Amino acid sequence: MEVDQIAAFLAIARLGGFTRASEALHVSQPAISRRIRLLEQELGASLFERVGRGVMLSEGGRAFLPYAETLVTVMRDSLDAVRELHHGHTGELALAFVGTLAGTGLTRRLRDYRRAHPGVRLRIRTATSDGVSDLVRRGEVALGLRYDDDSHPDLLSTRTYDEELVPIAAPEHPLAASRHPTRDELSAYPWITFPPRTGETREPYANALRELLGQEAADTTEIVPIDSLTAQISLVEAGFGLAMVPRSAVERELNAGRLRALEVSSSSSIPVVLVERRRGFQSGAVKAMRLALLARDAG
Repeated sequence: MEVDQIAAFLAIARLGGFTRASEALHVSQPAISRRIRLLEQELGASLFERVGRGVMLSEGGRAFLPYAETLVTVMRDSLDAVRELHHGHTGELALAFVGTLAGTGLTRRLRDYRRAHPGVRLRIRTATSDGVSDLVRRGEVALGLRYDDDSHPDLLSTRTYDEELVPIAAPEHPLAASRHPTRDELSAYPWITFPPRTGETREPYANALRELLGQEAADTTEIVPIDSLTAQISLVEAGFGLAMVPRSAVERELNAGRLRALEVSSSSSIPVVLVERRRGFQSGAVKAMRLALLARDAG
């Protein structure tokens, strides 16, 4: 059993096909097929079943998957440990976070970290909260920032801060000058928010909006699904509806008078959580990043 075979198996399992795996690994499809064939011979079981134009894990593949992920993460950890010993705080550091967090103080912290550690190449990935956790668990990134805790036994969740959410409107919107609009008034207008995500245990923005409007009103309110925070803010500014967004993402617009924060009776926030592998190796560069992300004024 070789590392290349394990990597091919994991790529096919994640991407759903041999062709996509070969493209991701920059290896020819015959070479990928050969690796899987040799691995199946070693294990004495088939790992995939063909479904249409793609493949899915067989019963044996599903049983092998968590151990294959562990093998690869242990290999990465061992390489990182040796590099740390001989080269110190250099090399690559991979970080994943939910894309909407880029509008907070996180970008400033990443800039400061890069200045303080010029020998570290910072690699950034964005994903949904569940996606961030998966990347951390598989060892593809060292640390992740997501919304809400993750109870997976292989992960450690540490709350960094609470992201304040604020309902916003264009200055000329009928509710912009209203003091404490009622739920009936709020639900009478379209709301722009993120669409529901398959597999997400909780879509935090939609959940906060539901709490603001109330269960019954939320079910009848017109929802405009837009999968981009920047686009949501622009549409609200243009008068297409209301939205619930992080206050830190609209401070400039609020201060300039291009947007108004609605005066509602209750406040909302989302916990931002740092996730890491419980038994994963952490280099000095990773530890420094962890401290930066957990600092009190991280938000």
